[in-house]
Amino acid sequence: MPSVEIIAVGSELLTPERVDTNSLWLTAQLNELGFEVTAKSIIGDHRDRLTQAYRQALASADIVISTGGLGPTEDDVTRDCAAEALGVRLEHWESLWEDLKAKFARMGRPIPENNRRQALVLQGGESLANPNGTAPGQWFAREGRALILLPGPPRELKPMFSHHVMERLRPLAGSNVLVRRTLKVYGLGESAMDELLAPLYPQHPEVTVTTLFTPLDLEVHLLASGTTSELGLQKVTPFEQAVREVLGVYVYGESLQSLAEVVGQQLLAAGKTLVTAESITGGLVAQRVTEVAGSSRYFLGSFVTYSEEMKHRLLGVPEGMLAQYSAVSAPVAEAMAAGARDRSGADYALALTGYAGPDGGTEEDPVGTVYLGLAGPDVVKSKRVKFPGDRELVRSRCAQAALDWLRRSLLT
Repeated sequence: MPSVEIIAVGSELLTPERVDTNSLWLTAQLNELGFEVTAKSIIGDHRDRLTQAYRQALASADIVISTGGLGPTEDDVTRDCAAEALGVRLEHWESLWEDLKAKFARMGRPIPENNRRQALVLQGGESLANPNGTAPGQWFAREGRALILLPGPPRELKPMFSHHVMERLRPLAGSNVLVRRTLKVYGLGESAMDELLAPLYPQHPEVTVTTLFTPLDLEVHLLASGTTSELGLQKVTPFEQAVREVLGVYVYGESLQSLAEVVGQQLLAAGKTLVTAESITGGLVAQRVTEVAGSSRYFLGSFVTYSEEMKHRLLGVPEGMLAQYSAVSAPVAEAMAAGARDRSGADYALALTGYAGPDGGTEEDPVGTVYLGLAGPDVVKSKRVKFPGDRELVRSRCAQAALDWLRRSLLT
């Protein structure tokens, strides 16, 4: 099976503000074609390091796909480093330069001279058209190996790969097709989940299993190959069924499904509506719910009641209860949920109150303690949970826990 390495280029991808989503998308496309991605790396805009990364990748993989660094500025060094690693020159293509000038003319803008860099092509390589931007991609093949240079912006990369790269790669994939299934899990620790799954591994030796920990949940990735998709599925499906049976209610979804999406599907199927009453999360649960297209069919709105006064005025939480138990308590969480349900007319209400930190908390309820409230057609109940992490992580995990609690309640 041919191997592929992906190199994401750009110093911005090494900061906490940016995530390399291109590699995830490319991996899914490559797996469908039958390629195994053996390595991924992120390299900043550093000539020596990037040149060395290309040399190492070309020595170990059949195909190397590079994303980013094809712009017109001084720090866009992808073309230069690729040429040096391959030992070839960069050639100026006048046809590309004319195309670039025409694009700028259509936009009513003069073309800067530094855009000439985007008309440089690896000697012996091919240019890949980019109708969505100014950076052409490149394809270079030699001695059974290929280097593919793609632009960084997803709106340029995805159509270029789909229209110009996929068909070139398909004949190189061989006879195997990779089939991947991903299960989303919540409520288990990684080691506890692995202990449950370990007896299954020897029973399915043809399936590769990878477990992934995220700050909010766990993922189980199942990968198998076959000469057709159907044969690959015949290997993966029994293992997937076994995993679902062993993990039971802890499996909440699959592939790219979010927990909010799953809860929304449950509410739609049951013909029920939801409202939230949020203190600690400040509307985060409502944000996650409304990120799902069509959520207006089941989500009525949210009460963001951060102060005790607003809990009393908007949700009807008794002042005496707040004074007796404090705003972070089981009785107040239940009163918030009941009040939100009564005032909105929703079928279900979720309430969240707690200490996100870094200040606050008590000896009995330290920072990270959260009380969840749930009011439904025939029940009002609360739940105490404790989360590690900083302020934002506690808030995020709190929102996830509330949605999962509602998911399980809807199941029963």
